[in-house]
Amino acid sequence: MESHATRSFDGIYDRIKRAVMLETDRPHVLREMIYVCRPAGVLSVPGVYGGLIDKIPFGAAMNKGLTWRMGETHVNRWSDDLLKRIEEGQIDPSFVITHRMKLEDGPQMYETFRDKEDGCIKVVLKP
Repeated sequence: MESHATRSFDGIYDRIKRAVMLETDRPHVLREMIYVCRPAGVLSVPGVYGGLIDKIPFGAAMNKGLTWRMGETHVNRWSDDLLKRIEEGQIDPSFVITHRMKLEDGPQMYETFRDKEDGCIKVVLKP
């Protein structure tokens, strides 16, 4: 499920629609990706969209001739290979970690992440 887009007009619009049960997902990033994808490009949507979305600029995607690839991320297929590459030093994922906190700080850090505060991208919680 997509994270919250809190500071954009369409994010506010979507929040209202979810509140009155006219929409169940958050399509802000999907809309933005359609707008910025190059003509004849590939729009990849890994992850999970679990419900209804509205106001998708399908005409823009059609006019650009975009190819859509989507589906849930194949975690089981890739996790062993990625972990091995991390252990061997081929991949260093530490650049994405912005916060390291104690486990009990989890609820506070979830709010920080949700509200897009303090440059929060990825939190590592240590017991």
